[in-house]
Amino acid sequence: MHIKVGCCGFCISKKKYYSLFNVVEVQNTFYKIISTKLASSWRKESPEGFEFVPKAWMALTHDPSSTFWRKKGLPTGKNVGLLRCSEDNFRLWKEFLESIKPLNPKLVIFQSPPSFEATDENVESAYKFFEFVRGDIEKIGWEVRHESWKGKIDGILRELDVIHVVDPLYDVPVLIGKTSYFRLHGGREKGKIVYKYKYRDEEISRLVRFVSGLSSEVSYVMFNNSYMGEDSQRFLNMLRSIDTTSPPRSSSPM
Repeated sequence: MHIKVGCCGFCISKKKYYSLFNVVEVQNTFYKIISTKLASSWRKESPEGFEFVPKAWMALTHDPSSTFWRKKGLPTGKNVGLLRCSEDNFRLWKEFLESIKPLNPKLVIFQSPPSFEATDENVESAYKFFEFVRGDIEKIGWEVRHESWKGKIDGILRELDVIHVVDPLYDVPVLIGKTSYFRLHGGREKGKIVYKYKYRDEEISRLVRFVSGLSSEVSYVMFNNSYMGEDSQRFLNMLRSIDTTSPPRSSSPM
């Protein structure tokens, strides 16, 4: 099994980041459509074998009636957002897909807002949406954050080959397939995420044991907490002490 380790965004200079990791989750693409010029410059400056994992544009996943939506100046319309199976959403998807093309991504991560409940309408829309877009990209990962999805997400994951994205220190993926993807957000306090959190050695060790024991061919471990740069390197060091399939960055890409 190959374990790919990185961060959700360039938390340090890109030059140093490229020397330490071989994958990054691109956060810019979540907030807006990036220019193909910018995407091309990232691809050109990155080392051979380096992987970019874009986070899907929030115009596809979030609620167009929210204040945050208006502040970001996202596209208006009653048929956009919330993974709706609509012509408007599919048009936005194609626009997003074109913008990330220079990155040569093989995996895109979708993240639904905590308010996105597993109503019958939302379950049906999500299924049809992913059914439509899955042919445009090699792999799709989806992070749902409302408790109501437990027991209702299985069909989408299994039938459409969608990766269940979770924080493995607090949740268990419904399905372990050929590819696993984990996002480490930080600690928890009264059910809320604490991003300003530094992982304890025991937690890093537990994460290493969990990921190393999976049957997936490839597992992504992506840190998204305030100390992501430091914690991801600690994870890598601990992983290398027990797993020779996770070589230093200067070796062949995982």
